[in-house]
Amino acid sequence: MVKKNLVYWGEKMNNKTKVLIIDDDKNICELIRLYMEKEGFEVSEVYNGIKAMEVFRSFTPNIVVLDIMLPGADGWQVLREMRKISNIPVVMLSAKGETFDKVLGLELGADDYLVKPFEPKELVARLKAVLRRYDHKEIDAREIVYPNLVINKTNYTLKVREKDIELPPKELELLFFLASNPNKVFTREQLLEHVWGFDFYGDSRTVDVHIKRLREKIDQEGQNWQLKTVWGVGYKFEVK
Repeated sequence: MVKKNLVYWGEKMNNKTKVLIIDDDKNICELIRLYMEKEGFEVSEVYNGIKAMEVFRSFTPNIVVLDIMLPGADGWQVLREMRKISNIPVVMLSAKGETFDKVLGLELGADDYLVKPFEPKELVARLKAVLRRYDHKEIDAREIVYPNLVINKTNYTLKVREKDIELPPKELELLFFLASNPNKVFTREQLLEHVWGFDFYGDSRTVDVHIKRLREKIDQEGQNWQLKTVWGVGYKFEVK
């Protein structure tokens, strides 16, 4: 049985979308600020990783632009701390363009990854695209229920055999998406597009890593549903 509900959140406290830029290069921060304010965004800047979480809590942004190489605490540490308390979208911004870094960013919960040097207009377009998927005026608040399995995307909770299972946001979103489409096979590329929400160029092994972690955390023994590998194709949520 799949149960779906829809709820609506109130309007934002002001009409401006708030962007937090976390980068130690003040010239880059100023460049982003100019472009974002021209588009009507409210912008705040912070230049080190230790101060970042304090500003994140007080400014309460709608989206974050986060550099990796930061003094005090690097971007990976900041992202981990953010994901402990919030699912607000994060776009990584870094001179490190290797596939490993992109995959790590996705696995830690980043929503997009842009390599320096970049075109400011492209960054603005990516931020808008990410925000469209996180529209706080209308939240798709669904709950999927199977025997011994309840996945709630409103509060990002998972219950298996009445036991609470803690999952990072992207693991839960991946499970939710597959369970929303029982017995349908998806390629890794399709899962990246649907769950991460943008075209990912490079190694798609991040999907394999997330599936592996889900299987380690979820007791599938004796269930009439399973996370299945379809060899040579991808994955599906099989319901018998």
